[in-house]
Amino acid sequence: MSEISKGLENVFIKATSLTYVDGEEGVLRYEGYDINDLVNHCSFEEVIHLMLYGDLPTKEKLAEVKNRLNQSYSVPSSVIRIMEDLPHNAEAISMMETAFGGLSCFYGVPWDKAKNKERAIEIIAKAATVTANVYRIKEGLKPRIPDPSDSYVESFLEATFSRRPSEKEIAAMNAALILYTDHEVPASTTAALVASSTLSDMYSCIVAALAALKGPLHGGAAEAAYQQFKEIEEPDNVEKWFNEKVIAGKKRLMGFGHRVYKTYDPRSKIFKNYAMKLANGENRKYLDIAIKLEELGLKEFSKRGIYPNVDFYSGIVFSSLGFPDYMFTPLFALARTLGWLAHIIEYVEEQHRLIRPRALYIGPEKRDYIPLDVRQ
Repeated sequence: MSEISKGLENVFIKATSLTYVDGEEGVLRYEGYDINDLVNHCSFEEVIHLMLYGDLPTKEKLAEVKNRLNQSYSVPSSVIRIMEDLPHNAEAISMMETAFGGLSCFYGVPWDKAKNKERAIEIIAKAATVTANVYRIKEGLKPRIPDPSDSYVESFLEATFSRRPSEKEIAAMNAALILYTDHEVPASTTAALVASSTLSDMYSCIVAALAALKGPLHGGAAEAAYQQFKEIEEPDNVEKWFNEKVIAGKKRLMGFGHRVYKTYDPRSKIFKNYAMKLANGENRKYLDIAIKLEELGLKEFSKRGIYPNVDFYSGIVFSSLGFPDYMFTPLFALARTLGWLAHIIEYVEEQHRLIRPRALYIGPEKRDYIPLDVRQ
């Protein structure tokens, strides 16, 4: 009898040069570059070039990436109107799905190896516009197209909040985008790959990825982790909450554990550092809660290979930047758009084959038809 790998665990569906993950040692690299070096030294635009073209850009190539981004923020007004016509209490990711479905109607052209990567940069620009306007529309603000600037992050934040971000905010958002750019082939990337294997257009592949990301077992973890800090309310409540909820088996400790990492997720340490730099007011309190909760979680779970993951501290960073918690998953999607595009381009251009798995039949053997009138 054939074996089934539930959840496709440890099934390799493609070869990649994009992202290397060592779950035992806690290593994450994009195209060979350690995630810490990229966060500490690179702009998101440099990582865009790295993921699409295979290396960090020269000054001239970086200028080309920035120029194409600056030329591509605009979206058809009808797409914005569609977003405005959606219920303001709609899920943010659903609004993004709708927007990208609309963009597919305008820009969903066939694959073209000579143009795929340039088009990917254009999609990344439009993703900033869509994400900024999910926030603005849900908050009752007038939609706005990002203005060209020397920084993708600055253009995005300024369009979102109608104010110039501080250098500290730009640095934190830049780091967040790099940290969430890619992580091999989780559910959303796999969904995008399945769509791309049919040669569906790139915008439609993003819709497929968003549909997978929307599920609470994938994209909602940062929001869930942040909600648990809110539920605990005060640092003095952490130990009691942990014992009564987590140890008693009533709740999972959100932001802990990962399918791949059996040690610290390296992204979690970086997000913790930015949370410590940015947090103030309520988020300062939530940071104190998170630190205490991390200590208890490590004592209880580290011996089983369960450690903080990327989502444990990221919500504190996003909230400190001014985003409500419903925006945490869209921000994940904004960053991961680059990873989705890089993977589908790599697959279609280098390894293309229609993804068509099989299902193992476990139903009854052949049965004879029985007329309706004589069935018992």
